Amino acid sequence: MRARGRAGRHDRSRRRAGRAAVVALAATLALSSCYAVQDTSSTVERADTVGEPVGDTPVTDGGDLVMGLSAEPDVLDPTTSSSLYTRYVMASICEKLYDIDASGELVPQLATDLPTVSEDGLEVVIPVREGVVFADGTPFDAEAVATTLQRHLDLPDSSRASEMGPVADITATDATHVRLTYETPFAPITAALADRAGMIMSPTALDELGEDFGSSPTCVGPFRFVERVPQTEIVVERDPLYYAADEVHLDSITYRIMTDASIRAANLRSGDVQVVDTVSTQDADALSREDGITLLQTGSLGYQAVTFNVGNVDGTGEPPGEVETPEAQDARVRNAFSLAVDREALVASVFNGWFDPACSPISPDSPFSTPASEACPEHDPQASLELLRAAGVEPPLQIDMQISNTPDSLRLGQALQASVQEGGFDLRISPVEYSTLLDVQSRGDFRMLQLGWSGRVDPAANTQNFLSTGAGNNYSGYSDEEMDALLVEAASGTETAERAEVYGRVVEKVQEDDPVVYLYRQRNLTAFADEVAGVQTFADGVVRLSRVAFTADADDTTAREG
Repeated sequence: MRARGRAGRHDRSRRRAGRAAVVALAATLALSSCYAVQDTSSTVERADTVGEPVGDTPVTDGGDLVMGLSAEPDVLDPTTSSSLYTRYVMASICEKLYDIDASGELVPQLATDLPTVSEDGLEVVIPVREGVVFADGTPFDAEAVATTLQRHLDLPDSSRASEMGPVADITATDATHVRLTYETPFAPITAALADRAGMIMSPTALDELGEDFGSSPTCVGPFRFVERVPQTEIVVERDPLYYAADEVHLDSITYRIMTDASIRAANLRSGDVQVVDTVSTQDADALSREDGITLLQTGSLGYQAVTFNVGNVDGTGEPPGEVETPEAQDARVRNAFSLAVDREALVASVFNGWFDPACSPISPDSPFSTPASEACPEHDPQASLELLRAAGVEPPLQIDMQISNTPDSLRLGQALQASVQEGGFDLRISPVEYSTLLDVQSRGDFRMLQLGWSGRVDPAANTQNFLSTGAGNNYSGYSDEEMDALLVEAASGTETAERAEVYGRVVEKVQEDDPVVYLYRQRNLTAFADEVAGVQTFADGVVRLSRVAFTADADDTTAREG
C-alpha cells in the first residue's frame, strides 16, 4: 500500500512540529535555570558501525521515508551553504565529483576516476561521466562541471573559493574532461570535490535562478527537490532521470525538522520517523538496547569548539578589522580560556563518556595526525588567572557566548560556564536558534560563539578555510602571515608525511594564538528503525539515505505513512 497524499502528510507534519516546538521550549527553559553535572559513562562499547548497504536484504520498491533532522538546514546551495544538515539533504539530490566510502577512501561519483595530476602539480584533469542528465533534463558534461566550479570562485559570498585552492583557470577540454590549472600545487582538491565544492549544479537552473539557486536546487541525484516548508520539513522525490534509477527504492524522503533530541527519539520509537541523526548521548545507551532499533556510531573527522571574534567586523571573507575586547586584543586572554577548560571532565559529565576531548582540528584517526597535532594544553586554572592578570585583565572577565538553543548544547554551555569559572571567566550563555547562529557567525555579530565542524578527510578543509586570512569560513576574522604561509605550504605538499609535519606546526601556531579553542570530538550517532535497510553514516558525518529501502516484511501502514 502506498503512502497517503502529500497534503495529508504535510498537515500531520505541521501538527507534530508544533507539539515538538512546545516540548523543546519547555526543555530549554528548564535547562536555562540550572545544570547538575553528572559523572557517568556509557555502558555501550564504542566501536565504529557505519551501517550496511541493502545488499541481499529482501526489500520492497516504493514508500515514503521520514528522517528526523536535528536542525534546520541553511540555504540549499552548494556554493554558499555552511551547515552539516544541508549536506544531509543535498546528499540525496546533488551528487559530487567524488565521495568517500565506508573506510574513508576517496572514490569517484560523477567523475569516472581519480584526477590525473601533472608532474609539477599545476594541472589537474578530472574525467566525468557520459550519458547523464540533471533532474531538469539538461545534459551533464564537462562544461557543466566547469560552470559550477567557476561559480564557486566568482560568487561574492562563496564559501567554497578557498576550498578550491589557488586556481588560475578552469577549462572543459572536451565533453568528458575538465582541467584545473593552479598557480601553485594544491593537494587537497580531490577531497574538496568530495564535498559541496564537487556538487555539480544544472547550468539551466543557474541561468534561471542565479543567486537564488538554493530556493529550487537542481542537480544530478537519486532524488529531486520538491518543496521546503521553513522550520518544518524538506521533501525530495525519486528522480526517474537519474542514471542509476534502478538502484533507488524509495518514492520520497521527508526531512522533518526536530531540534529536540528527546522528541526525535520518541518519534523513532513511535514509528512516526524511521531515521534520526545526532542522537543525544542522553538517549544513546537506551536506544542501542531497544528491539527494532539500530544505533550507528562512527568516529568524527571534525571537532566542536568555541570561536573568538578577533577581527570579523564586516562579515566573513572581508578584510579583518579592529575588535576592542580584551580577548580580541591579547592572545593571552584566549590562551587563558583554553587552560581554564577541563576537557576531560566536560565530555564525561555532559556526554556520558561518548565523546573525546580535543585540542586540534586534526583527528587522531587521520593519516595526517602527529604528536604535535595531538598535543593538548593541560587544565590549569591557576595559570589561566596568571595569564589574565599579565594581559591586564582583572578576573573575572565577563564574556557573552552564543550557543545553539538545543538541550544538549545548553548542557554543554552550562558545564563550560562552570568549568572556566575557577580560571577567571564569567561566561554568560546566550541561546540562539541554530540557523540564526550560522548567520551570527558569518556577520561577526558575536564576542564568542560555540559551533563545530563535521570534518573532512583532508585536513586542509578543517584548517585552511577557517584560519587563513579572508577564507570563506574564517568566522573569527583571524589573520596571521605565518599561519597563512604554513597553510599554503601544507596544501602544496605531495607526500602525506611531509604534509602531516606541517600541519603539526599549524596546530602549534593555532594553539599560540587561539582564535578557535577546540573542546571535544564527538561520535556520529545515527539511529534507525529495523523496518528500513541501507542507512549508512560515514566519517564525514553525513547520513546517507539514497539507497535505503523498506524491508519486505515492514508493515505498510506504519512504515510508509510517516
